[in-house]
Amino acid sequence: MAIGAEDWKQIDLVLTSDIAGASAVAELRRSFPGLSWTRCDASDVTEAPFRTYPRFEVHLLDNADHCVRITTEPEQASGLVVAERTVQT
Repeated sequence: MAIGAEDWKQIDLVLTSDIAGASAVAELRRSFPGLSWTRCDASDVTEAPFRTYPRFEVHLLDNADHCVRITTEPEQASGLVVAERTVQT
């Protein structure tokens, strides 16, 4: 499933809202059932994020070659990792 500009608008809305991490990913799973969604802590991912939000970093997943890997190519993405950042107050 390719992620289009309209899809990114919806993803942006969810990830910039006040929805907590697990609830945000649940909302995205409901909205985009054709994509794989993974939630983790931002410290668990060493690659540079594809997009950054105040509370989240988004990484693209590619599983085309039977091994899942982080990619920077949206047209290869079959899923996303939503990495929650620790917000300092």
